[in-house]
Amino acid sequence: MDRSLVHKMFLIESDSDEELEKIAKLAMEEEISSNGRSKQHRKFIWRDRLQAHKDILSDYFAKEPLYPHKYFWRRFRMSHPLFQRIQCAVESHDTYFVQNRDGSRRLGCSSLQKITTAIRMLAYGVTTDFVDQYLKIGETTIIESLKRFVKAVISVLF
Repeated sequence: MDRSLVHKMFLIESDSDEELEKIAKLAMEEEISSNGRSKQHRKFIWRDRLQAHKDILSDYFAKEPLYPHKYFWRRFRMSHPLFQRIQCAVESHDTYFVQNRDGSRRLGCSSLQKITTAIRMLAYGVTTDFVDQYLKIGETTIIESLKRFVKAVISVLF
């Protein structure tokens, strides 16, 4: 469909309800006939991002974490101070990693979640599904985080 329904409504000369109904009906027919079915919307999957952030904080980044530092090394393939230096550098380089609110005013993923997904994918060579189970981040956000993380690290180093 080349023009939206709202755009077509503004283009018509008369204000009659019959004309508006005709345009609405035509627009629906065009949409259905263009792909053989009505427009599909994305399915929303509730991920408790805030709880996932709290979990990773209590597991690895609290004053007394659930897992000792040797487990941190095993999971992240680096020391805790090195991870924090990388996180600080990446956050200051790219505002994508700063936590903010989405369109519905919910808190988005934290920088800790985004950077952890990128590091785990690089360290283990795992898929997005594997990372999503623990960190509760969608596939597109994981891929975007990985791309931006690699670009940020390269920019900071070189």
